[in-house]
Amino acid sequence: MKRVLAMLLTLMLILSLAGCSSAPSQEAGTPSDSSEATNAPQESASSKDLGTSGVDLGFKIGVVTGTVSQGEEEYRAAEAVKRKYGEQVILQTYPDKFMDEQETTISNILSIANDPEVKAIVICQAVPGTSAAIDKVREFRDDILILAAVPGEAPDTISPKADIVLQGDELGMGTTIIEQAQKLGATTFVHYSFPRHMSYPLLAARREIFKEECEARGMTFIDATAPDPTGDAGVPGAQQFILEDVPRKIAEYGEETCFFSTNCSMQEPLIKSSLENGGILAQQCCPSPYHGYPGALGISIPEEKQGDVDYVIEQISSKIAEKGGTGRFSTWPVPVNMMFVESGVEYAIAYGQGKTNGKVDKAYMEKLFSDYSGVQIKLTTLEEGGTSYDNFLLLLSDYITF
Repeated sequence: MKRVLAMLLTLMLILSLAGCSSAPSQEAGTPSDSSEATNAPQESASSKDLGTSGVDLGFKIGVVTGTVSQGEEEYRAAEAVKRKYGEQVILQTYPDKFMDEQETTISNILSIANDPEVKAIVICQAVPGTSAAIDKVREFRDDILILAAVPGEAPDTISPKADIVLQGDELGMGTTIIEQAQKLGATTFVHYSFPRHMSYPLLAARREIFKEECEARGMTFIDATAPDPTGDAGVPGAQQFILEDVPRKIAEYGEETCFFSTNCSMQEPLIKSSLENGGILAQQCCPSPYHGYPGALGISIPEEKQGDVDYVIEQISSKIAEKGGTGRFSTWPVPVNMMFVESGVEYAIAYGQGKTNGKVDKAYMEKLFSDYSGVQIKLTTLEEGGTSYDNFLLLLSDYITF
């Protein structure tokens, strides 16, 4: 079982990219800036674009994300740090078909490292090809701090390469989701999934944690089978089942029933039907204000509000209040990938300025994340197969309740 979690972290990345990316507001390819060319002359502080921060860092930070069509949240976060720090931040993306185009990922990361002013690179998501890219970078730049978030490669592959690795704590959520459900008043917890997902050891292990936590808290656990969205009925059939089954479950178990699904495409109907029928929802499969809520509640996000988490939270709270669901719906306060990018850049800057205790300062990182999200963030070190990966940090967040 030593490599089970390793393989499943890769699987979870692929699943999230396939099903959890936000609806694109525009098509985007690789951001480019001719001023960042490798052979560009070094700029003086007076001519350098310092962005809205007005701060001269004295060095540059590279940021690598997916395109807006694959990972809008992290892409918007990269845009935000670019606006803040101007030409002191270099943006790159990995290709949408990252599994087939790993050489492009490697090339794009190397293009950042080729700039002698770069002191750190923040990569989110750290798709397959990242480890190979880091190897290439280390051949001529062993001084660069490399932070890899949401890894698509096994811990024993990426951890020895990157200086810091960041990932959400999927198994830890088996406890925190039930804790939150009970806080919202739930006495019953319905777990929707299907055989394909339950064949994944990570998801099956989390379901067992759900069951154990419910039993320990005197809650009823309901193991509900939903149609597989990849089956004959497709996504529409799976979504229609959720819309119809949630009211049946509430009629059977009462309104103090909390719902959860392992599938991204089911989040919108799950939120919509839970709200309309008086149910509870503690967290989506991928916790974020953007995941499922805007679509379920009919919230349109204008272009000028893209990436504005506070705006989205306000809109969600208002829509839920209109239908009498206040205090019964929650999620994590910020999209984790946005936090990994924006706080990751701030950590890289602090490291470059000598403010951290070495390359891996867990306490400093926790404070940055907690300040960014406005809630308590807990980081733990990954342990797998008897091995402790000191630089592989798993994240759990407190909740916001709408």
